[in-house]
Amino acid sequence: MSERLRVHPEHPAPRPLRLAAERLAAGALAVLPSDAGYLLAWTLDAKEAEERAQRLRRLDSRHPFTLLCRGLSEVGSLSKLDDRAFRLMKSLVPGPYTFVLPAGPGLPKRLKQAKRRAIGCRIPSHAVTRALLDALGAPLVSTSLVLPDEELINHDAEAVAERMLRQVDLLLDAGDCLPGPTSVIDLTGEAPQVVRQGFQPLHLD
Repeated sequence: MSERLRVHPEHPAPRPLRLAAERLAAGALAVLPSDAGYLLAWTLDAKEAEERAQRLRRLDSRHPFTLLCRGLSEVGSLSKLDDRAFRLMKSLVPGPYTFVLPAGPGLPKRLKQAKRRAIGCRIPSHAVTRALLDALGAPLVSTSLVLPDEELINHDAEAVAERMLRQVDLLLDAGDCLPGPTSVIDLTGEAPQVVRQGFQPLHLD
């Protein structure tokens, strides 16, 4: 059964966060607020939820997802985070940025089986998402709320609820979000490269 939990965008109450964490830990597919629009999210071992997200967005099995992390130490446990990448990320996070990093030995087994050589990581600044990650004590897998063949205003809470509530198990409603998308910074090469400019332009020079 779909559930809509309303929370304050800056000071979320513990109870709805605890309920959301329990639903996610049980394998739910959720729509969550972020600092770059609402997004689809699920836990690392929720294979069925991931397949549902792929069907909703009509993605193939090779499509890369993004890991939502609590901090740089968690990013470092999942990726190969060298000093250069660490310094750059530290200067930017938390915020609406996705970092593409070489996959590390701590990557969960299911993602290793997908032969991921690189992973996308985010440390979001939205208070609700950060509090939820703390309640879970683990990263989440995510993908942006971009649906095929239609334009969904994915930062508008009412539009998201009207379109998505019947398609997912949970909506954590924190009101309207900043629009997104994130900037994407590739850190797998010799020098950092901005491969997508987000709604907040980023210049590394």
